[in-house]
Amino acid sequence: MIFLLKRRQLSTAESIQWLNGGFMQPTKAFAAFNAKEPLGPIEIRRREPGAYDVQIDIRFCGVCHSDIHQVRGEWGNSTFPMVPGHEIAGVVSQVGAKVTRFKVGDKTGVGCLVDSCRECKDCRAGLEQYCRKPVWTYNSVEKDGKTPTHGGYSTRIVVNEDFVVRIPGNLALDAAAPLLCAGITLYSPLRHWKAGPGRRVGVIGLGGLGHMGVKLAKAMGAEVTVLSHSKNKEADAKRLGAHHFLSTLDLKTFDSKSNSFDLLLNTAPVKLDWDHYLNLLDRDGALVLLGIPDAMPTMQPFTLIGRRRCLAGSVIGGIAETQEMLDFCGRHGIGSDVEVIPIQKINEAYERTIQGDVRYRFVIDAASF
Repeated sequence: MIFLLKRRQLSTAESIQWLNGGFMQPTKAFAAFNAKEPLGPIEIRRREPGAYDVQIDIRFCGVCHSDIHQVRGEWGNSTFPMVPGHEIAGVVSQVGAKVTRFKVGDKTGVGCLVDSCRECKDCRAGLEQYCRKPVWTYNSVEKDGKTPTHGGYSTRIVVNEDFVVRIPGNLALDAAAPLLCAGITLYSPLRHWKAGPGRRVGVIGLGGLGHMGVKLAKAMGAEVTVLSHSKNKEADAKRLGAHHFLSTLDLKTFDSKSNSFDLLLNTAPVKLDWDHYLNLLDRDGALVLLGIPDAMPTMQPFTLIGRRRCLAGSVIGGIAETQEMLDFCGRHGIGSDVEVIPIQKINEAYERTIQGDVRYRFVIDAASF
């Protein structure tokens, strides 16, 4: 059926039939039916919870820029119809007979993954995000090889308990939702490259990802600098916890601040001059790519070799690390800065996200369906 979908665009009626096939519970949702048209309402059907499943009544779902890339077919792997959303926060409404970790009424979340092979070395290491056979929350297929996954632009979701995380009671669900992608995307490299007291961390770009990087790095005890081409974001950078702000529009910045950072987190999804940024790193420093650039930059090899610098990448985090991140945010009272919207404004929110017109993450109120 997936092959058929890629060959021919389904009609709305066919799409609904396809989405409903093999499921039990009617669920309101918003879907993209192709890459060119606005998202619109649809009814999907979630499975009844199995023995190890948790059913979550969704309260909020964050809007990630990757949702836009997928909906608009910009990564070349989109299957339609598609119900996006992988920053899901809600409340448990039902559990399977063998579920041990959750009970009805618990505040829970679901991020980018709803399953994995569970057998490879990455899964065994708790790094399910690097599994060769991941089951993504949407635009993916369950392990049976045929059942489509549907994301959080909906009113409920059913997920195996091993891929559900607990949201600390002191965090508001709307502000917690983006932590399931934006939060863990920044937390994982900060932990891996040992951000903390005495470490100089730079966050490139102050958007949905970048603002989480500032909050988390500051809470870890690092010295935090925001690097941005938008001078008007300096006040916000300081409000979020940054110690310093550097304007990258001034090329003198790159000379005056050479060898000044141990870790640079690049959240900007645009082409940058990597030589400029790599030269900001001290010996053994790392520049970590988190945003996907619209064009691949080039660099001089000696920029890396001359100071034993590292150019690396990172993607979200495993389930255990995601729980660790949420617990950390609970202890430090960290949530995302959000603008809550009804689902009916999702297409407008996509356009505003592209224009950078949000401080700093849109979150859908599921009560609006």
